[in-house]
Amino acid sequence: MLLAGCAEAKLAIFAGKQVARADGSAPNGVKIGKPYQVKGVWYYPASQPGYDETGIASWYGGKFHGRKTANGETYDMNTLTAAHKTLPLPSLVQVTNLENGRSLELRVNDRGPFVNGRIIDVSRRAAQLLGFERNGTAKVRVNVIGGDAPAGATIMAKPVTTPAERDALPAVKQAGVGSESLPPPPGGRVANPAQSDDDKPAALVADAAPRQAEPTTTTGNVGLVPQPSGQVRQLPVKRAPNIFIQAGSFTRFDNANRLRARLASLGPTEVANVRVAQQDFFRVLIGPLASVDQADQALDKVLATGITDARIIVD
Repeated sequence: MLLAGCAEAKLAIFAGKQVARADGSAPNGVKIGKPYQVKGVWYYPASQPGYDETGIASWYGGKFHGRKTANGETYDMNTLTAAHKTLPLPSLVQVTNLENGRSLELRVNDRGPFVNGRIIDVSRRAAQLLGFERNGTAKVRVNVIGGDAPAGATIMAKPVTTPAERDALPAVKQAGVGSESLPPPPGGRVANPAQSDDDKPAALVADAAPRQAEPTTTTGNVGLVPQPSGQVRQLPVKRAPNIFIQAGSFTRFDNANRLRARLASLGPTEVANVRVAQQDFFRVLIGPLASVDQADQALDKVLATGITDARIIVD
């Protein structure tokens, strides 16, 4: 059953990527893209310079290796790239594994993942360096650090994958591979035990090469996007992150409380207050949930009630 579920998820991602490419591409520049639909869900790409979100990350590899990405590049699972549903292509993001503290810059050049509850799909190499290749998923924080689309960014024609490109696998790049060891798993000891976790700065762990070549400009209106630094950083992990379903967010407590009562039969439900940009919001949360699988099941139940904006968050 587990294998069947994985196969179904991969098939959905594959179909979604094929559909997403239909809105055009700009192989060497930046594009926002037109709204598109996958499996009955509409996605609206937009400029998001302040994007900062927590959730579940997954990774994709061999099935897409050598194929065209949504912006016309060739996907190489051994480089530091990622897929996102709505960020401009390409964008530069920081992805932090909240379970082990590893943080890595990735270049978003593809669309996806089109599976409920996933906020980003990273390359196999990125999953290895972030420490979740074996598990398949991780609790992460994703924030944009560069690559927002400039005014007047253009959308070029859809790329055509030739039979030779489709069947050929690119050689694995070897330049610049670092030799430093990754840190011990969570719970292991670290150097300088006299220093508390709260006082530790982000430490450089490893050179995460191979790196991609610098892009060139294709039109006067298209800007360049910085490349990932190729460095894995180790951030302190203060506590184990929890998984919740956020069913809604309201500016009025009464509205949030009504939704909480409506969903109470699905599991432990609460209204949490959060202040954003001097504005109070009341979030309706279900959880904490014990695992990603349990969160996926809970999200499906919430979506089935007609609450289409529900999502998995990590706190």
